[in-house]
Amino acid sequence: MHQNKEVKALFNLLDDPDTEVFSIISNKLMDYGNSIIPHLENEWENTIHQSVQTRIETLIHKLQYKNLEKDLTEWSSNTYNDLLFGALLVAKYQYPDLHTTPILQDLERIKRNIWLELNNYLTPLEQANVLCSILYNYYKLTTNDVTYENPNDFFINKVLESKKGNAISMGILYQVMCDLLDINASIISIPKQMIIAFYHSDYYADKSNADSREHIHFYVDAVNGQAYSYADIHKYFKRINVQPTVEHFKPLSHKRIIKILLEEVGKCFYSQQAEDKQEEIVALAKILE
Repeated sequence: MHQNKEVKALFNLLDDPDTEVFSIISNKLMDYGNSIIPHLENEWENTIHQSVQTRIETLIHKLQYKNLEKDLTEWSSNTYNDLLFGALLVAKYQYPDLHTTPILQDLERIKRNIWLELNNYLTPLEQANVLCSILYNYYKLTTNDVTYENPNDFFINKVLESKKGNAISMGILYQVMCDLLDINASIISIPKQMIIAFYHSDYYADKSNADSREHIHFYVDAVNGQAYSYADIHKYFKRINVQPTVEHFKPLSHKRIIKILLEEVGKCFYSQQAEDKQEEIVALAKILE
């Protein structure tokens, strides 16, 4: 997009002290969509006024957020809303210029290393042991406690970069690997935990009314890859004084997982200075309701 006369005129008014005038300018620039962003960035670099730079930063963020809302809405309405793509959209809130190709290449390398160790004769538990060995021993992925001081622990791009995440991001990464490798394993709704259930190969919750528990081989904790039996999980329910139901053992939908991720990320922006960010993330989570 070449800067036409209207755009140049609008840029010349970016320093207008009248907030109503700036609101009109802002709306007109927003109408150009993402194509205006490079020109706004160029204007930011060439202005000496900090107040104008701040206004430009706000405009760019609004445009990027509007685009993210659109992408998340499309992802939500898609019949097959890919979990990895959903996690990348969440990361794009914090990193709007995120290039996904290096991330996909990293995941492909991890997938290939796991795939080379798998064969048709392995039991589901042996498959889980291979996943654990590659993810936690070979790639040295580690899990921090879920805290809200470091948002990067929630973003899949930063998890792959730093090899550190938390239970939520590691659970998503673990399930993404299972999806890529056609392993029938999914995150389930265990309170305050990120537990992956390994289902029988012929069981799919959306096609069966049977009790999911009868079709689960075992459970894996995404924090460290440790495998658990139903008896272990039942003990946990007793400890937290919750009566387990069938719903706790059904696979969480991808939309539900990404909604949980967004809600948790929102808690990272609890300070008064970051209140706007928290409101934006809450609004993104509501798209998935």
